[in-house]
Amino acid sequence: MWHMAAADRRVPEVLLIGAFALALSASLTGSMRRLSWLYGLLDIPNERSSHSAATPRGGGISIVVAATAALLLLRLLDGIRFDVFAALVGGGSAVAAIGLLDDRRRVPAGIRLIVHVAAAFWALFLLGGLPPLAIGSRVVDLGWAGYALALLGIVWTLNLFNFMDGIDGIAASEAAFVTFGGALLSLVYGPPSDVLAVGVVFGGACLGFLRSNWPPATIFMGDVGSGYLGYVISVIAIAATRDNPVAIWVWLILGGVFFVDATVTLLRRAARRERLHEAHRCHAYQRLARHWGSHRRVTIMAIALNLACLFPCALLAATHPSAAIWLAVGSLAALVVLAVASGSGRLGDGS
Repeated sequence: MWHMAAADRRVPEVLLIGAFALALSASLTGSMRRLSWLYGLLDIPNERSSHSAATPRGGGISIVVAATAALLLLRLLDGIRFDVFAALVGGGSAVAAIGLLDDRRRVPAGIRLIVHVAAAFWALFLLGGLPPLAIGSRVVDLGWAGYALALLGIVWTLNLFNFMDGIDGIAASEAAFVTFGGALLSLVYGPPSDVLAVGVVFGGACLGFLRSNWPPATIFMGDVGSGYLGYVISVIAIAATRDNPVAIWVWLILGGVFFVDATVTLLRRAARRERLHEAHRCHAYQRLARHWGSHRRVTIMAIALNLACLFPCALLAATHPSAAIWLAVGSLAALVVLAVASGSGRLGDGS
């Protein structure tokens, strides 16, 4: 476990490994783009698509490979605990593999769910379930109920990243914000442990991919990358909470844009008894992209909302632990209002 002084000494090392992840991810993304054209791994537009031209997909594998290589370096340098390393690499590889298969040929939803649940069990077995949470001025251990809640949270997070990866740049930029933000705030609420290093590594890998995925994108992430990032973020959040019970609220606030849009959309579709695993275009971000005729504008808006509103709220939660849960509830409630006003989950307009 790193204390602040130890973390300060490791910052140059962590930044160097993060830069390595960024450079490797950018290089691999370029290679993957060429291979996708060569072998026909293309996303062909249909009535549910938010793009109009055939585009290479599966580029998220560059994030997986770059992040895994960087994690191996961290492990060799004793910069990450074995249980966190094994949870991220083992479960993350399984989620990425089933995503890659799904990118190549559709895998039945039941098979994907089995793999997702198994990966979540693997992470929770290694990390010891959901740690005690800071609720007001108390720290509460939810026991087996917490284990079930954490299992549901991991599976939902990895799937919602898949749902939210529907326009250029939005999933990679969101993942970079959450992981970099979580890494930075781990220095505030402390002890930073290996969350600092892991956050920087994954943020760097996302930025390397974002270079080619920024609107107009020349390659898409695909299920191989989106599910992997959702899994990684949920596992890091649990690992961070094991070090400090306030961390779960900090990470929930940081990921609020995706959590709220995906959840509100799911609930409204469930109320209409739609088949929830089928593709659609009624997330708020998709509706805004059609309304404005611009992926770039929506992605920039999400980034601005993250930086101007959610990061300050997460910072307040990190510095005022007794108010953290209420800051999370308030932030998410405000986002629910914004999502509903933006048409999240609403029928019409080609959804």
